[in-house]
Amino acid sequence: MGVGTPDQRILDLGTGTGHLARSFAKQGCRVAGIDIAVGQIEAAKKLARDQGVDVDFRVAPAEQTTHPNTSFDAITANQCLLYFDLPRAIAEMRRVLRPGGEIMISHFTPLPRLDSFVAACEELVLKHNPDWSAADWSGHIPTHPTWSRDAFDMPCFFYYDEPIPFTHASWRGRMRAHRGVAASLSSKEVASFDADLSTLLEQTMSPEFTVLHRLHVQIFRFKSEPHPQ
Repeated sequence: MGVGTPDQRILDLGTGTGHLARSFAKQGCRVAGIDIAVGQIEAAKKLARDQGVDVDFRVAPAEQTTHPNTSFDAITANQCLLYFDLPRAIAEMRRVLRPGGEIMISHFTPLPRLDSFVAACEELVLKHNPDWSAADWSGHIPTHPTWSRDAFDMPCFFYYDEPIPFTHASWRGRMRAHRGVAASLSSKEVASFDADLSTLLEQTMSPEFTVLHRLHVQIFRFKSEPHPQ
């Protein structure tokens, strides 16, 4: 789809521990990754060093990347768009992206209506955080989201479902980082949730198991408008 080709300049927004950024670097891209979490960037730098890949990791928000105008051929944002101030982030993307460059938005989401274990985990989140409002996702993905219609054309959209392997430990880590858990609860409440999740795993899942996820990608290009100089 034109994202991730050798020598391409890529900016990964909300990079976290840099999984996507490091993958692109291994493919021969020139990559920068930003995140507002200092600990995530420190972990990303260590993983890059350990794997022998060169990525310019910086602590910065998507709304103010610190990179010069037209620095990148492509911008990626995986599982993080909802955390951005979108009008400001879109303006910043326009500033740092070369004319005609592409923006790849991707998500990686468990499917509670197709996987009973996901549904059970969501019930557990709601037990500890009744105010969480994103349970029971239908799996529907709008082909052209409302926020993107004015500024972008969308030359590519696809999704597919994949059983993703986990262990008890890796799933507990995934769920502790859940928006309805770590982002909403106190450390004591997170520990209580984790203990209940551990019990659920011991009672229902083998040491290694899979969780059905829907992966989807939307690739955007800015509609033809004057680019900032």
